[in-house]
Amino acid sequence: MKALVYTEYGSPDVLHLHDVPKPTAKEDEILVRVRATVVSFGDLLARKFNAVTPSSFSMPAFLWLPSRLEFGIRKPKKYILGSEFAGEVEAVGSAVTRFKPGDQVFGYRGPSFGAYAEYLCTKETSSVALKPSNMTCEEATTVPYGALTALILLRKANIQPGQKVLINGASGSIGAGALQLAKHYGAHVTAVCGTPRIEYVKALGADAVIDYTREDFTQNGETYDLIFDVLGKASFARCKRSLKPNGRLLYASFKIKQILQMLWTARTGGKRVICALAIDKQADLVHIRELAEAGVIKAVIDRCYPLEEAAAAHRYAESGQKRGAIVITV
Repeated sequence: MKALVYTEYGSPDVLHLHDVPKPTAKEDEILVRVRATVVSFGDLLARKFNAVTPSSFSMPAFLWLPSRLEFGIRKPKKYILGSEFAGEVEAVGSAVTRFKPGDQVFGYRGPSFGAYAEYLCTKETSSVALKPSNMTCEEATTVPYGALTALILLRKANIQPGQKVLINGASGSIGAGALQLAKHYGAHVTAVCGTPRIEYVKALGADAVIDYTREDFTQNGETYDLIFDVLGKASFARCKRSLKPNGRLLYASFKIKQILQMLWTARTGGKRVICALAIDKQADLVHIRELAEAGVIKAVIDRCYPLEEAAAAHRYAESGQKRGAIVITV
């Protein structure tokens, strides 16, 4: 089968199309014919992981070494990227009961990757579900990671109808998922993003938009019940004045400092820091599919590239100009 392979870390030019063995489903796995995948933040990070230092790592530094060992010290261990996919089931293992050949599915691979290829195998109990019936494969592949992560984290924050919510980093996959879900839960949502993506977040339903290149949301006098900081860019010290008396600052990406702040603020009461890891379950992805079919979760695609042009897709993703998801068709 054809797969996009990288055998060394570096620029998008390290990505090359190769013939690799087609996988065979084990007894508890399904074989998926991949039709579309997406260029995710994780793909970009993994491609150049040799340049990621403990200080620049988006999670606590003590997780950097295990991650480096998992990805590969000198060269990549997992040589096929792609963490989200959509396609159809071609074959199932002898013990599989949840899927059958011909089923249209979508899913999230996490750090296992492997979706930049014509075929992949995944356990039937993993984060894979029937594709939303109202979405194409290109649309469906943009949904799992961001929507799943946002769903789990917003639950941790106990979001409620009528609350004022600010999402710092609303134009990425997690931010877009959080924006749409927060609106679904009845919140008034302010989205923070850069100038090129203002229309994009408006299309997702933001009630208000702040262009961070022109305005600092911590200085405008507005207060929120929840500030969801996707990339951990805003400190608790800066955000405190923008939180209501019992407001919460939710981090999707955090360091040891934020964990200590979470432990301290949990004891002192009032304004709180929340750091949480999103551990996805298949039932959550099924719920995301239902929300997509109900029109709550939408897909906004900027550009589509064929698999053989994935290097160009990565270059565009890193240009800072994208206005939606970048899809790779297989």
